[in-house]
Amino acid sequence: MTDTPVKSPRERYRVQMQAEIKQCAWEQMATDGPSALSLNAIAKNMGLSGPALYRYYASRDELITALIRDSYRSLADILRAARDSGADVTGLAYAAREWALANPQRYFLIYGTPIPGYHAPDDTVAITQEIMAVLIEAFVAQPVDEKATPFDANLEHHRHWAPDNSVPTTTVHRALSFWTRTHGVLSLELAGHFTGMEFDPALLYADELNSLVSL
Repeated sequence: MTDTPVKSPRERYRVQMQAEIKQCAWEQMATDGPSALSLNAIAKNMGLSGPALYRYYASRDELITALIRDSYRSLADILRAARDSGADVTGLAYAAREWALANPQRYFLIYGTPIPGYHAPDDTVAITQEIMAVLIEAFVAQPVDEKATPFDANLEHHRHWAPDNSVPTTTVHRALSFWTRTHGVLSLELAGHFTGMEFDPALLYADELNSLVSL
């Protein structure tokens, strides 16, 4: 077994400062939204000068990228843990909802409105593929007899993002439809669009899952 290298005091301090900066960024976004993220404002709240904070994150975009990676990694880890504990497609969806309700700012950062002027690096795509891979695996375990659609034919030539080319395109289509429609319900719920409608969003989510699994 290879021992984990021991971090120097300076390295530990850097990790601690980066964690504090990210926490301050989440608090700022909860109040003002992701597009209003300001390193200078974060530095002021932490009692730092602007140049001091830039030693930890060279730009706003670098900080946003770190927050996006953390958010995707958190969700991917939750879904993998649910899968490893035996969760089926529905169980994965409930795990995703619990994570979203507990982490609304993280959810909206990765699935909400894109931040103007920000472009995520390509390596974030690899984490999103992990999430889709877990979902596709769950649908492989729940096969159904289904007919191909025109979208399946289109998807067949544009599925480089899918983790396993041996999986039938119809199965990938089911996973993709499941992912987009459950996120639709989640996004509306988290954004408060069900407020005043006097129904339980959890029951709506459950009904949607039942209809999707039977597709």
